[in-house]
Amino acid sequence: MREIWALQPRFERRSAGAAQRLVEHLRFRAGYDFMVLRCDAGEAPAELAAWWTRFVDGDAAVRQELLTQVPAGGGPRKRRRRAPRRPAAGDGAATQQVDG
Repeated sequence: MREIWALQPRFERRSAGAAQRLVEHLRFRAGYDFMVLRCDAGEAPAELAAWWTRFVDGDAAVRQELLTQVPAGGGPRKRRRRAPRRPAAGDGAATQQVDG
């Protein structure tokens, strides 16, 4: 179930490479069915389920046409945050002790 949940954000990214890799995923069909249920329940846009249904049912020409209709970026992507830099051992700021 966790794997199916983890697939859900990938349905929003509809670039050529991302869509093809997602279709080839072992749990794609379970994730797709769950995404359609989410769209029916109003948790995701209905257009998303319609697009993926046409993509899954379509041949290579239909898929290519659908991919050209997707706006650049294909959907929101989560940005990864960088870990804060740790001061180097020789900086002295972290190693100074106050004698009092």
